[in-house]
Amino acid sequence: MSQQVLHPMAKLQRHVRSLVESGVLKPTDGIWKIAFLYSDTWNFWKQELEAFEFAMKDPVSELLKVDQWDEEE
Repeated sequence: MSQQVLHPMAKLQRHVRSLVESGVLKPTDGIWKIAFLYSDTWNFWKQELEAFEFAMKDPVSELLKVDQWDEEE
């Protein structure tokens, strides 16, 4: 049995989805608001988000729409 490793962005997406479902974030909030929750690691996440062509002003809902986090090689 092989276990598939979850992409780091998928982990972030799951956490953000949980925050939206609990009301901490709104789907219309800008992605930049995640910085308040990930202050220690925000530089890493910001670079990852930008690598996937997200702008910090994009709504959280755009992050939640992604089906698969494939990186081009």
